[in-house]
Amino acid sequence: MAKVKIFDRHWHLPKSKPIRIGLGIILVALGLLGFLPVLGFWMIPLGLLVLSVDLPIVRRWRRQLTVWWHKKRGDTEGDVPAAKQKVD
Repeated sequence: MAKVKIFDRHWHLPKSKPIRIGLGIILVALGLLGFLPVLGFWMIPLGLLVLSVDLPIVRRWRRQLTVWWHKKRGDTEGDVPAAKQKVD
């Protein structure tokens, strides 16, 4: 089962790849209508996060954003997720 980690919490996604991709596309599409009531621009990053589970290009963008964020915050190398991977 696919999981997404947000703020140290794990969220379960549907098992079916087409359903995950459809959900991600719907969230991004409805997020573009964020100026309307109920819908919001918050749906765009959430949709991209769901899509990053299955689409390599979106996963790459998410990873680059994560590394950039940790560098900007000035985290030490031990706190950056990429640095936690051991290379033998």
